[in-house]
Amino acid sequence: MNTINNQEPNHAVGYNSLTKVFFDTIKTGIIKSNLIAMFAGLCMALYVFDTSFMDNITKICLALLGSSLVIGSAGAFNNLYDRDIDAIMERTKNRPTVTGQVDTPIGLTIGILMSLSGFIVLYAASPLAALFGFLGLFFYVVPYTMWTKRTTVYNTEVGSISGAVPPLIGWAAISSDMLRMEIWAIVIMMLLWQMPHFYAIAIRRLDEYKAAGVPMYPVIRGIRRTYHRTNVYLVLLVLSSLLFWSLNPYIAALAVLMSLGWLILSLASYRETDPASWAKKMFIFSLNHLTLLFLVVIIFSVVAQIL
Repeated sequence: MNTINNQEPNHAVGYNSLTKVFFDTIKTGIIKSNLIAMFAGLCMALYVFDTSFMDNITKICLALLGSSLVIGSAGAFNNLYDRDIDAIMERTKNRPTVTGQVDTPIGLTIGILMSLSGFIVLYAASPLAALFGFLGLFFYVVPYTMWTKRTTVYNTEVGSISGAVPPLIGWAAISSDMLRMEIWAIVIMMLLWQMPHFYAIAIRRLDEYKAAGVPMYPVIRGIRRTYHRTNVYLVLLVLSSLLFWSLNPYIAALAVLMSLGWLILSLASYRETDPASWAKKMFIFSLNHLTLLFLVVIIFSVVAQIL
C-alpha cells in the first residue's frame, strides 16, 4: 500500500508539470484576455442584429474554441521565435522554450497543429471569422514578432493590429456586415488602448528591454517622450470613446469617463511619483479599463435582448 501511495503523487506531479509546460507555451493568460475581447464583439453582434444567444450557440462555441486555438498557436510561435530575448528578461527567462522543455520541433508542432485546427473550427463558424483569425495570427507572428519588434520603436503600433482582431472574429462569427459603427468602435478603442498599456510595461521593464536589445519606445526615445506620447493616445482614446454612442449612449459616456480618468491619472501621477511608480499605476488602470468596458458591453448586449 505504501508503495502504491508513493507512486501516485509522482505520476500526478509529472502530469501537472507537463500540463503547465504546455499552458506556459501557449500563454493561457493571453488566451483568456483575448477571449473576453472576442466575446464582447460576438455579444455586440447578437444585440445589433437582434438574434438570440441560443439560436447561435453552435457558432458561439466554435468561435470560442477556434479563437483559443489560434491565439494559443500565436503564443507558441512567439515563444519559440523570441527565446533568445526571453532568456535575458527576468519575467520570461523560465518559459519552456527558454529552458529547453519545449524545443523547436515540438514548438512548431504545437503552433502548426493549433493554428490549422483553429482555422478549421473558425471556418465552421464563419469563413470571415476564419479570415480574421488568420490575419490576427499573421500580423502577430510576421510583421510584429519576426520584424518590427526587433527593428523599430513602432513595434507596439504594429502589434496593436493583431491585438484588435479578436472582437472582429466574434462579430464575424455572427454576421458578415462589417459596415456597422458598433464593431469599429471597439476595434479602434483596442488599437489606441494598447499603446499606453504596453508603454507602461516597457517602462516597468526598461532595463530588461535594454539588455535584450528590444527597441521599445521608452528605451530609444526616453521616458519623458513616452509620457507625452502616452497622453496623446489617451486623448485620442477619450475622443474615440464617443463612437460607442451607436451602441448605447450610457456605454459611450462610461467609456469617455474611464478614458478621461486614465488621462487625469497620467497627468497627475507623473508629477508626483517616479517613472516606475507612474508606469505601474498606468498598467493597473489599463487592465481595469479594458476589463470593465468589455464586461459592460457583454452584460448590456445580453440583458438588452432578454428585456
